[in-house]
Amino acid sequence: MTTFNDLGLDRMVIKAVAGQGYETPTPIQQQAIPPLREGRDLLGIAQTGTGKTAAFTLPTLDKMARKKQQKQPKSVRVLVLVPTRELAYQVADSFKAYSKFLKCWVEVAIGGVKIGGQIRALKRGAEVLVATPGRLVDLIGQNAVNFDQLDTLILDEADHMLDLGFARDLRKVMEHVPDARQTMLFSATMPKEIEALAKEYLFDPVKVSVAPESTTAERVTQGVHHVAKSSKPRMLASILSDPGIDRALVFARTKHGADAIVRQLDKAGIEAKAIHGNKSQPQRTKALEAFRDGTCNVLIATDIAARGIDVRGVSHVVNYELPNVPEQYVHRIGRTARAGADGVAVSLVTADELYYLCEIEKITRAEIPVLDAPEGLEDLILPTPDRSMKLVKPKGPQTQQRSNKPRGGGQGQAKTGRPAAKRGAAPAKKKSPAAGRGAPGGKPRRPRNNKPKAARA
Repeated sequence: MTTFNDLGLDRMVIKAVAGQGYETPTPIQQQAIPPLREGRDLLGIAQTGTGKTAAFTLPTLDKMARKKQQKQPKSVRVLVLVPTRELAYQVADSFKAYSKFLKCWVEVAIGGVKIGGQIRALKRGAEVLVATPGRLVDLIGQNAVNFDQLDTLILDEADHMLDLGFARDLRKVMEHVPDARQTMLFSATMPKEIEALAKEYLFDPVKVSVAPESTTAERVTQGVHHVAKSSKPRMLASILSDPGIDRALVFARTKHGADAIVRQLDKAGIEAKAIHGNKSQPQRTKALEAFRDGTCNVLIATDIAARGIDVRGVSHVVNYELPNVPEQYVHRIGRTARAGADGVAVSLVTADELYYLCEIEKITRAEIPVLDAPEGLEDLILPTPDRSMKLVKPKGPQTQQRSNKPRGGGQGQAKTGRPAAKRGAAPAKKKSPAAGRGAPGGKPRRPRNNKPKAARA
């Protein structure tokens, strides 16, 4: 059986891991850590809850321990880009925990809080910076950070970054990072956009996949109730009244919908808190802490806010509304059945959501079973739809909701995809790849980003 000692990590890193109570690396850690210690770029595909944060945190700290550098003002040695504020704090906490016996200064740069404190913190420099793309672009624009010493770039939850419309900000960041670097890209799904991102930003990467792409957690029992839209509040209240529920995470598609669910549950005598992009960072932190410590056992979340909710003891995930991006279903139900526990995922499906249900079953390659009606609510259940009937894709935006916050707020602002060229603008000329990479060992240089630099207003 492989142990962390077998992976050759620095003894101070292993000591910190042991202090966290871990002895055996997970499959993603076993496969990712060795090539990362060799300096290889890596594309990691692993569903949430498999230990992929430690898969990039541990070898990165091992590298820092083996190759010490003097910290410089405004400099960053390791840059981790994440899609959401909650995930930023989660990743930063992991770096702090595993570097307990190392000298490692970790900073977080996210939207939703004043930028002045982050500018002041970065003046002294940091070994590790965990940031959301929008806020990082703002910091770059104010000359608050430089990447002259950067040797490691990590893109975590890359598929969600694209879902939230961070493609443009990501490109702006990539214009400033050096070519001679190690790059890691982690994602729970592998759509074509991630393949394109890997080809553009990774150099001869090792690909590690610990589960079939877009599969759901094996320890999650899944099921659906077919109901009318007007019946969802009663059905949800019934599900949440089950005494077997320890903590329940309920997903809504929109911010206003999440707040409406909180009000509906309050009328039913069930306390719940909401977390979404319109909430201030202190409000989001307070709600998450109440959910984590058990003060409030029901948390209503949108997909934008849910990444980074790493709370043990989530026994149930309820999809009050199915996601209109099918890959999000994988991430949603991955919030339960963590750390070896079992979990339950229940979806309330209306007639106009059947298209989304079929799309989810296509990417997960599994039919989600229909559940029996809760006792006393048999009249709310609709007949099981005919699977052979032709379904029409619902009208409306098929990407994540737009955020009303400025891009520095750490939220998405545009539809996924490359920014459209300005009308009348001449196409950018491609530069020929440089002859040498400039790193020890004479490796060929990774292709430079060929996008022209644009000043941020």
